[in-house]
Amino acid sequence: LMTAAEVRNEPFVADEYIERLAWRTPGGGSRGGEAFDPKRLLEEFVNHIQELQVMDERIQRKVEKLEQQCQKEAKEFAKKVQELQKSNQVAFQHFQELDEHISYVATKVCHLGDQLEGVNTPRQRAVEAQKLMKYFNEFLDGELKSDVFTNSEKIKEAADIIQKLHLIPDGFLVLSLSSPGKYHDLECQLIQEFTSAQRRGEISRMREVAAVLLHFKGYSHCVDVYIKQCQEGAFLRNDVFEDAAILCQRVNKQVGEIFSNPETVLAKLIQNIFEVKLQSYVKEQLEEHRKSDAEQYLKNLYDLYTRTTNLSSKLMEFNLGTDKQTFLSKLIKAIFISYLENYIEVEIGYLKSRSAMILQRYYDSKNHQKRSIGTGGIQDLKERLRQRTNLPLGPSIDTHGETFLSQEVVVNLLQETKQAFERCHRLSDPSDLPKNAFRIFSMLVEFLCTEHIDYALETGLAGIPSSDSKNANLYFLDVVHQANTIFHLFDKQFNDHLMPLISSSPKLSECLQKKKDIIEQMEVKLDMGIDRTLNCMIGQMKHILAAEQKKTDFKPEDENNVLIQYTNACVKVCGYVRKQVEKIRNSMDGKNVDTVLMEFGVRFHRLIYEHLQQYSYSCMGGMLAICDVAEYRKCAKDFKIALVLQLFDTLHALCNLLVVAPDNLKQVCSGEQLANLDKNILHSFVQLRVDYRSARLARHFS
Repeated sequence: LMTAAEVRNEPFVADEYIERLAWRTPGGGSRGGEAFDPKRLLEEFVNHIQELQVMDERIQRKVEKLEQQCQKEAKEFAKKVQELQKSNQVAFQHFQELDEHISYVATKVCHLGDQLEGVNTPRQRAVEAQKLMKYFNEFLDGELKSDVFTNSEKIKEAADIIQKLHLIPDGFLVLSLSSPGKYHDLECQLIQEFTSAQRRGEISRMREVAAVLLHFKGYSHCVDVYIKQCQEGAFLRNDVFEDAAILCQRVNKQVGEIFSNPETVLAKLIQNIFEVKLQSYVKEQLEEHRKSDAEQYLKNLYDLYTRTTNLSSKLMEFNLGTDKQTFLSKLIKAIFISYLENYIEVEIGYLKSRSAMILQRYYDSKNHQKRSIGTGGIQDLKERLRQRTNLPLGPSIDTHGETFLSQEVVVNLLQETKQAFERCHRLSDPSDLPKNAFRIFSMLVEFLCTEHIDYALETGLAGIPSSDSKNANLYFLDVVHQANTIFHLFDKQFNDHLMPLISSSPKLSECLQKKKDIIEQMEVKLDMGIDRTLNCMIGQMKHILAAEQKKTDFKPEDENNVLIQYTNACVKVCGYVRKQVEKIRNSMDGKNVDTVLMEFGVRFHRLIYEHLQQYSYSCMGGMLAICDVAEYRKCAKDFKIALVLQLFDTLHALCNLLVVAPDNLKQVCSGEQLANLDKNILHSFVQLRVDYRSARLARHFS
């Protein structure tokens, strides 16, 4: 059987408990077996139930006993807690009383402290006043016996005493009468101490002495000494501007640790650098060349002004006060004002002489003496007549193919002007910038456009031979090509360097008008020269045709033995035309190529048309004429101009009238290419036929 301890300690499971009880009972382990004894098992269960009841009663009594004991102990603990609460209340009451007593004592202590301070402050003041009176009496007696005045190590205390005595009404007068040099001597000693500390690099001592001197009149001398000494050894290299920038950066880091007003000290240093070091350096660099070498003077002025403004930009990073921009601008102006006032006059004078020298050197290299193109009176009348009539007025000159245009000269002139524009932008006052830039532009127009390009055009026009000249050298297209290239360079400089300087000023319209006028003036001469050159080309072609074309070419003696495909005159004319077309393409650009080629093609067509009208044609001669025109037409294709090709197509169709059978004349004339032509033109070609006068041909054509 299970003991009471087993029932209490093990987890109680009813099924397991009964199984275990049955197993322990003899005859109760195998249900239905031979050894199974249900009566005994029942008896065992009844006995065990009784034992459990007894155990339950015993345990119940023990529980009741424990509950009573627990209630008793709870009452005792509650009583004890009540007693502790009463003790805590008594302790808290005592603490409150102690806190009130401490507050009362603290109040008394603070009041006593205030009373002591109220008594001590007047006492200290009285002691200080007594000391000052003692020192004041020593000054009145004229004998400084106190250790503070005789010991050099107590210079700070002595300075403080003298400063306080100096603030007393009439104190300075007494000090001056009794010890006239003491204030000054002490001030000098402080400055000397500051100087020594600066040389030793003792920043803390410098700050201490500067703080003492702040109340002395000699404080400004202290600043001056600092500025002077910090520049010693700072300008040893060749670049004074870089040295100045490095010095200011170093001082800017240091000055705040020494002086109470660092921005004022730094501004004074910068002012000293500009007014002494930079001004003398600028004067030395500029005065050397001011009267003897304008080019070097202008270069130096531009370089120095640029480097000075760059230095100013670096200094703008520092704290120099409220309006540092105005401060630095005034310093720069003070250095350069005497040089900038007449800058543009020097610039214009140099640019004029330099440009004239560049041109003269070029013409001298060509052994050329410039002709005077004159203006006014008869010359103007000749120019107007020449423009209207296209006739050469005056003798034609032989320039031997020289264009008198030089890209090297142009580049030199543009380079000089570019540098002038850059200097003008940097050195001109903003209000004078557009006006000054216009003056420089006027110089460029005068020397580049008038003295060089226009002169070359005039010379080229004079060099164009008359239209009836033989084997003439037609080089005016070279002039056109070079002038065009040069003017592109001129226009680029106008846009890149002049426009930014005048774009927002009234001078813009004036510059644009001046540019327009010079372009129109040159275009008139270019058009005139091209027109006369085309006339000369046609004249040359006339000479070729007159010399090479024979009457027998189109009316051969033996109609059956003609071997050539086209005439010798046609070959030479086409060869000449192809060369001129190539030259025109190389000399022109843009739409000008098509414009000039169209004009040349129209004149070429007119020449061949009129040339063919001078001959009479046999049947075989008409075939040769068609072959010639076909070759001319092939040459016209090189023009790549639709109108020119159309004209030669029509001319080729007209030449068919020279060989077509009489019965087919009307049919050919009503064809697509000839239907719109005037009947007189058709008739003029039919009349060139050898057999025109036959009644049959006249009847068919009519």
